[in-house]
Order: sequence, then C-alpha cells, then structure tokens
Amino acid sequence: MSDPTALDHADSLIEKAWARPIAELEKASVRQPVEDPLLRAAMHTRSYLAVVSNSAVVHQDRLHALTRPGHVPAFYDLDRITATASSLRTAYAESNTALSAIINLVEARKYELKTDGGPDAERVRAATARTAPSRPLGLPTDRPAQQAPAARAPAPVAHR
Repeated sequence: MSDPTALDHADSLIEKAWARPIAELEKASVRQPVEDPLLRAAMHTRSYLAVVSNSAVVHQDRLHALTRPGHVPAFYDLDRITATASSLRTAYAESNTALSAIINLVEARKYELKTDGGPDAERVRAATARTAPSRPLGLPTDRPAQQAPAARAPAPVAHR
C-alpha cells in the first residue's frame, strides 16, 4: 500500500469536518448563492491541491526516469535533472501550503460550529449587545430603537 498523499489527507479532513463524502460536498460547494463559504473555500483549495499533487507526481516520475539505476546521465541531462528536482520541491511546498490552508479552514469550521450553538455564542451576543449603542444618534427618545440583528462570532484572522 502506498503512503497517503496530501490530497488523501485533505479529503479525510474535509469529509470528517462536514460529515459527508467528497463527491457530495463538491456538488454542494458550487451552489449559488453560497450556503457555506468555508466549504466553498475548502473545496477550491482542494481542487488546487489536486492539480499540484498531479504535478508533483509528474515531476517525480520524470526525476526517477532521469536518475534510474544503471543510467549515466549525459551532460545535457544535468540541467533537466536540476530543473525537475527544483520543480518537484516547489510542487511539494505548494502542496503543503494548500494542505495547511485546508487545515485552517477545517479549524475555522469547528470554531464556527462551537460558537453558533455553544456557550461562546452567548458571550459573543452579550458583548455585542453591550458595545452596540442602544439608540442611534439623533433618534428622538420617544421612539424605541430598532432591534439589532443576531451577532455572529468574528472569523479568525490569519496573521502574516
């Protein structure tokens, strides 16, 4: 059995987070209007990861062909070997970056689920209610203020 790839790892993370198979999630992620922006972002990143993974496999096969046992590379092959090895390293780095992005999206999904129905959601609503003005400026005091919309937890911000 071969080692699991970054795409396999991403598939299992996404399936576990959304509790549905990938094929079903692919169909759900393209609906308009967007029902779940985190799912859409995860599936877009997954499709990029699929392309990069295929690229890595192609570069790895090319490198193995150029450096196979018993083969003495010609002088002009050295540049091809170097370029292929560099492309392979780049593909691996892009693959790891895409997998990291999917992991962050899955964590954001967990955070969103936790704050939508858990005790943190009450704290977010209470903090929002305390910081929101009870009456917009310039509104007469005899008219009641409008009801504020339900607060959502802020999305996690990536630090760069």
